[in-house]
Amino acid sequence: MSRTWVDLAYLIAAVLFILGLKGLTHPRTAVRGNLIGAVGMLLAVLVTLVDQQVLGAGILGYSLVFIGMAIGAGIGAWLAITIRLESMPELVALFNGLGGAASFVVAGSYVSAMTSAEIPLDTSFATALSGLIGAVTLTGSLVAFGKLAEHPLMKTLPKITNSTVTNAIVGGVTLLLMFVCAISRSNDVFFWLLVIASLGLGYCLTVSIGGADMPVVIALLNSYSGLAAAATGFVLENNVLIISGSLVGASGLILTQIMCKAMNRSLTNVLFGTLGPTGETKDADEVYQNVKATGPDEVAMLLDVARRVVIVPGYGMAVAQAQHAVRDLANHLIAKGMEVEYGIHPVAGRMPGHMNVLLAEADIPYELLKEMDEINTSMEQTDVCLVIGANDTVNPDARQPNSAIAGMPIIDADKARTCVVIKRSLSPGFAGIPNPLFAADNSLMLFADGKQAVLDILSALKEG
Repeated sequence: MSRTWVDLAYLIAAVLFILGLKGLTHPRTAVRGNLIGAVGMLLAVLVTLVDQQVLGAGILGYSLVFIGMAIGAGIGAWLAITIRLESMPELVALFNGLGGAASFVVAGSYVSAMTSAEIPLDTSFATALSGLIGAVTLTGSLVAFGKLAEHPLMKTLPKITNSTVTNAIVGGVTLLLMFVCAISRSNDVFFWLLVIASLGLGYCLTVSIGGADMPVVIALLNSYSGLAAAATGFVLENNVLIISGSLVGASGLILTQIMCKAMNRSLTNVLFGTLGPTGETKDADEVYQNVKATGPDEVAMLLDVARRVVIVPGYGMAVAQAQHAVRDLANHLIAKGMEVEYGIHPVAGRMPGHMNVLLAEADIPYELLKEMDEINTSMEQTDVCLVIGANDTVNPDARQPNSAIAGMPIIDADKARTCVVIKRSLSPGFAGIPNPLFAADNSLMLFADGKQAVLDILSALKEG
């Protein structure tokens, strides 16, 4: 295939990637956007396979490629079918890491196949960047995966007592190795030393970040994986890899900034791994002195006389797989003439858009999903706010300047006339701090599994 046709096909693939990203900006068009992006990637892969200037290894080369594709497709299909939606953030983190690993492995293969004299200086810098960013993405994503999955191994890994100093030292050594690697025209030894140092840097940057900040970390690591792919594209002189990697890198950075704003965090702090609670932490026993427990029948009576109900989902809803039960409860209330809306916090759950994905799976109308700023304007006119498994995103302590989550925008569930919180226990959220909403005068706690609690409330409503 001539270079002209290859470049034209890559251009079409790039346009499809852009259209796919555009489609992902809204739940209504997300499925179509995903399919458009997938078609673009299929086109890019097929063109690369038939481009003899890229793949010239003959039948053996094609055989190895197709074997790899078959194994990867099988694993991907298995994960897509079996993964539970509450585990999707861990899967995203893992995929980010695999993308980073693929980038530095490809760059390393390029270095091994070429002599130093054959590698131009600009390509050498791109190779070093690919090794650095790809390796940081791998270990950073694996740590994020472990934190999200609450894997027991995370408790045995070494902790960093002075993370800022350690990160500065490891980062300095890594940057020095990157320049040495680039100037030496990506010498094999220096390249893999750079990869090893970068693996350590990725671990150091991520291990000190608290669980409450994982949504931001996922978005940032997604950006890293794209930047690593773009650097590898310069190494291979592959236009579509440069474009797609740049799109992922840019969109990931934009999403990171959105997440930082939603959590009142600094992007600089994210980049240097200094996120985490720093304010005062109240004593849980003191905060929860006046908690009032309730049952499904009492909640059903409250809902039966309500005129406006707001449902605020959180990670607990994802764990309980309660989205379909929540839909049925909302439909029942709507059929009785009540106004029902969903208040969606941008970082509810463990990744951006987590709640939107869960509710979309239950075929809940998009127009009922209201963003945080919009739902807060009408919270004082809400008769019942039903909080299902949310914690930090409805914690009124965020309004206190000395709180560990000070300044974090929240859904004003405490301003509703009555707030019912469904949780298994009074355990804290990712930030690790108690929530005074649970003991507020207008709050009731329904201690139960999210799905079972909603089903019991619905049953009580129907019997009434």
